[in-house]
Amino acid sequence: MVGVELYDDLTITPLESDRFSRYATIWHREAARKTDIDWSITRDLAVRAHLLLEQETGRRMPIQLKNEKRIPVGAGLGGGSSDAAGVLIGCNQLFDLELSIEELAALGRRLGSDVPFFLRAQSSIARGFGDEIESAVLPRPMHFVLLFPEFGCDTASVYASFDALVAESGLSSVDLSGRLEDAESGFVTDGSGAGSGRISPFNHLMLAAFRAQPELRRLRDEISNLIDLPVHMTGSGSTLFAICDTDIHAEFIAEAVNGSISEVRAVVAGIHKSPVF
Repeated sequence: MVGVELYDDLTITPLESDRFSRYATIWHREAARKTDIDWSITRDLAVRAHLLLEQETGRRMPIQLKNEKRIPVGAGLGGGSSDAAGVLIGCNQLFDLELSIEELAALGRRLGSDVPFFLRAQSSIARGFGDEIESAVLPRPMHFVLLFPEFGCDTASVYASFDALVAESGLSSVDLSGRLEDAESGFVTDGSGAGSGRISPFNHLMLAAFRAQPELRRLRDEISNLIDLPVHMTGSGSTLFAICDTDIHAEFIAEAVNGSISEVRAVVAGIHKSPVF
């Protein structure tokens, strides 16, 4: 897992102790894909992070929380989890809770398996349910073009689709995953040194996402043919991405996609460079 330079903006303002907390989630004016914000406050991970902190510390921490989102909903980019991590970090500092990164991670796991990753957002190997994090150094600098379709992917539907593929194949999920890698050979380098390693991503959920959202396969193929690069999928979709050689190359690719495929919005994102915590 890698953190990329695409952020939601969280503004956390402490309120007087006798006030009630208030929360607002809106789209940032720079957001590439805006959809209805139609989920309840009680389901919002950023809000749940704040309420969990109050519950576990046994103290009221009234805040005004404004979340200006750039990360699309249903994009497979961990937008909600990164917001939850941001609230944990922000409230820990604003209210002098002095909780360690390990204590915040333990709380984060109760909100979502990838919240602990976003507490630092460094390049990492994630194991278990995604909550066992080990720092990892990428073999070279990386430049991404993130490709946002007009639709999202429902995570539960994609995992259900993967389970259906397992049942139909008669294989174990591990054996099926190995076959799904196919020519995409995993996180490997070409062996020629840290400065020139070739990275070949794979995503065992991609075929499941194609089944749950068939339009995603068509867009992947159309984009790949246009830019003459492999196009991959992040998380459970729907965001696709391509890896470019330089930031200039990434800008060129993004302009080509935005000028040719109306159903997709392409943005450039580099690797997040410094620890959050």
